[in-house]
Amino acid sequence: MSRRKLVVGNWKMHGSRSVNAALLDGIVQARPFGCDVAVCVPFPFLSETAVTLSGSDLRWGAQDVSSHEQGAFTGEVSAGMLAEFGCRYAIVGHSERRALHAESDQLVADKAKAALGRGVTPIVCVGETLAQREAGETEAVVKRQLSAVIHTLAHCAGEIVVAYEPVWAIGTGLTATPEQAQAVHALLRAQLRAAAARADEMKILYGGSVKPDNAATLFSQPDIDGGLIGGASLKAADFVAICRASPA
Repeated sequence: MSRRKLVVGNWKMHGSRSVNAALLDGIVQARPFGCDVAVCVPFPFLSETAVTLSGSDLRWGAQDVSSHEQGAFTGEVSAGMLAEFGCRYAIVGHSERRALHAESDQLVADKAKAALGRGVTPIVCVGETLAQREAGETEAVVKRQLSAVIHTLAHCAGEIVVAYEPVWAIGTGLTATPEQAQAVHALLRAQLRAAAARADEMKILYGGSVKPDNAATLFSQPDIDGGLIGGASLKAADFVAICRASPA
C-alpha cells in the first residue's frame, strides 16, 4: 500500500535562538512539500519552535521524554509537558541515548508508552552496531529492541513510528545501501504485522547519514517511509532537498 512519507529532523544538541530562527524560516518558506515534515528540537527551543510553526503544516517534537508522569526526577521532562507545547513527536531509544545513558529496551518501551498516554507519537529507534552487523546479529538485535516496545504497548503498538538507524551509519558518513536498509525495514514490518492490525499503515523511517544525494534512492524502497535526519537537518537547503526527495 502507499504510505505518505515522513521526514523528521533531529537537531540533537545543536542550535541557538538566532540560528534556529533562520533554519526554521528556510524550511517554512520552502513549503509545500509532498510529504509530512517535522523537527525534533532541544527542550529549551520547543516554545519558540511551536510559535514559529504554529498554523503551518509542519510539526515539531522533542528528542527524549521521561517514562514518569511527574515527581522527583530532576532534569526529566514528562510527556504531559511536551503535550502542552503541542509536540507531535518524541524520539525514544536513539542509539546515543542507549549508549551514553545506558537506556535499556524496557526503559525505551516505557518512554514510548508514556508519550502515547499523552497523545505524543513516539519515534522508536532501533539499530545495530558495526560489530553486531559483522557478527550477523542485526536481525536479533533490532527484533529484540522492537519486541520490548510491542510487548509493553500491546494493542497500541500500531500507533508508533519506528526508525531504523544502523549505529555504524550515524554521523560517520557511511550509509546502509538501499538494499541493506530495505532488508531490515522489511524484517521490522513483518514483526509489526504479527503484532499490530495497522502494520501496513505504520511508518518505518531510515536514519543514518541521509543526504540530498541519497535520499530519493533510499525513500524509493517499498518499506522505507521517510527519514530521521541528523546532520543534514541543520542546513535548511539540505533538509529541504531531502524533503523534496520524498514522493507523496
